[in-house]
Amino acid sequence: MLKKLKHIGPGAMVAAAFIGPGTITTATLAGASYGYTLLWAILFSVLATIVLQEMASRLGVIGRKGLGEAIRAKLNGKLSFYLAATLVISAIFIGNAAYESGNISGAVLGFKSILGEDSYFFHFLPLIIGGLAAVLLISGRYNYIEKTLIFLVATIGLVFLISAFWLSPDWRSVFKGLFIPSFPKGSAIVIVGLIGTTVVPYNLFLHASSSKQKWKTAEDYSRSRLDTTLSILFGGLITMSILITASAVLNATGNTEITPGNLGAQLKPFMGSFADWFIAFGFLAAGLSSAITAPLAAAYAISELLNWTEDLKSIRFRISWGIIVFFGILFSSIPSWKPTVVILFAQTTNGILLPIIAGFLLWVSNDKKILGESTNSILNNILGLLIILVTLLLGAKGIANAFGWL
Repeated sequence: MLKKLKHIGPGAMVAAAFIGPGTITTATLAGASYGYTLLWAILFSVLATIVLQEMASRLGVIGRKGLGEAIRAKLNGKLSFYLAATLVISAIFIGNAAYESGNISGAVLGFKSILGEDSYFFHFLPLIIGGLAAVLLISGRYNYIEKTLIFLVATIGLVFLISAFWLSPDWRSVFKGLFIPSFPKGSAIVIVGLIGTTVVPYNLFLHASSSKQKWKTAEDYSRSRLDTTLSILFGGLITMSILITASAVLNATGNTEITPGNLGAQLKPFMGSFADWFIAFGFLAAGLSSAITAPLAAAYAISELLNWTEDLKSIRFRISWGIIVFFGILFSSIPSWKPTVVILFAQTTNGILLPIIAGFLLWVSNDKKILGESTNSILNNILGLLIILVTLLLGAKGIANAFGWL
């Protein structure tokens, strides 16, 4: 088993991507506002992520193509390709710029209660965190990036798993919320956000491309599948731990304001003065891990769709992720923009965008010219279509609630 765990890689990158400040913020909001009742949405998201990311990984390992590359192969030379490419690239740029802003803002947010907003050092944190992400990406070393992200995910997991169990939640209510779906009044946007923060559209591009980098032959597929399943299950457990912590700490006290300071203050009876640093480091690890993966995924998607080289050291590749990092630093440095609003906007947008990208993935995963005999099974297609249908319905409900139509 230990030998198998050595092969963990692309799946951990996916987990690092979705365990970001958006996850912490959205799961905290869910737990603070609705207790344990929305845990089922995380469980659905985790299962949906495993189904879709397995398709993406199979595309990379067996088909030897990234998702953008596969879309181009299916539509190349047709008007539909240019329409699809424009849609996907626009969505990737806008969505990932918002994500990057939320990632950097979230990492900074963790130190707000420690340093204070008036601190000279606090104002430079967006640049420092964005700079750290850029340094890792500039290195162009896939293995180094992968190991850094695995370390950060493990750190986040430690922070919130300890918190969740330390607080001794009502486990009966936890299991009820996990397996019995409910829709408390006003929760639709939060449910869409929970799905959007876990089943992240850009991760489908990242996973296919990183799997192609990591695994060299079709015989590696079993390792890839194990990597995908274990990593995403662990990521889902972290998200659940965040919701459980927020529910036990904030919902129980009637305090629904989402700040690291509130979480840290409530943990002080158990952890003393270390509580603020404990939470701050969790936000930093989450923000930095996602600040690396969002630009990387955008660069992969754009390079594949435009038939550019996917070399991490190429100029075009670096310009692609550099633009995302730049706007992330810029937007996260605007004082009047509240980080939590930006983060929640990115999660909800992703939840609405997901059916479109998942539809493309399902389409290419049934192409025998790309995957040969390893195309989707009937069960894969049924589950994929079900996920798309559910996310479409939830997305529509979220939009309707946002505009007061329901």
